[in-house]
Amino acid sequence: MSWRCAGGILLAAGLTGCASAPDPDQACGTVSAYLQPDSRTDWYRVVVTHLDGKAVISRPNYALSPGVHEFTLAELIDDPALKVALAARVPKNLSVTVAADERYHLGAKFNQDRPYQGNDPGYWQPGIWQQEAHECRLSGSQR
Repeated sequence: MSWRCAGGILLAAGLTGCASAPDPDQACGTVSAYLQPDSRTDWYRVVVTHLDGKAVISRPNYALSPGVHEFTLAELIDDPALKVALAARVPKNLSVTVAADERYHLGAKFNQDRPYQGNDPGYWQPGIWQQEAHECRLSGSQR
């Protein structure tokens, strides 16, 4: 057998190993807070301040292992109908059950069912305004 043939066999064997099933330990889902929801639906953007109890610098996407993750969110509602005091604009928590290869878009739902004034923080609720299929794999540094 020539060296060229032996090298080709080794290369083919190596490529077969690369074609194996994805490592389930690298599976993840994505939580996003960068898209601007349609304000006609009363959904607005949020900023992530904490993830799983730890302060974070807000970023557009979080690739996370499957399971429950706790987000602390600050709303960015800029509707002229919002008449609450600045003291009422407090962050709120949201638990998200992340599934592999799904993306969840976080937002603030502006409750317009009644007038909210003063220090009433009930004017908004954190939530998921859109969910979609999205391929995700954790890199070694994200695990």
